[in-house]
Amino acid sequence: MYVILVYDVGEKRVGRALKVCRRYLNWVQNSVFEGDLSPARLKSLKMELRKIMDEEGDSVLIYRFREESYMQKEVLGKELSSLDTFL
Repeated sequence: MYVILVYDVGEKRVGRALKVCRRYLNWVQNSVFEGDLSPARLKSLKMELRKIMDEEGDSVLIYRFREESYMQKEVLGKELSSLDTFL
């Protein structure tokens, strides 16, 4: 499934959240990631993020699509990380 993940975590946890998300998804903008994940990998990602988060003040939004083709993406301005450069 195709996933877009957005997080808003406390300053002390941002670095750790970034590292976890980069292991699973492609970084596209500050605190925004996207990519294909199996259900098992998505479950692992969520478990790792829950260990980092303060659930009283942090939030993670995960948008799931059956396939990338069901999503339309429009970028205004500079795209920080172009996914078409990956092999």
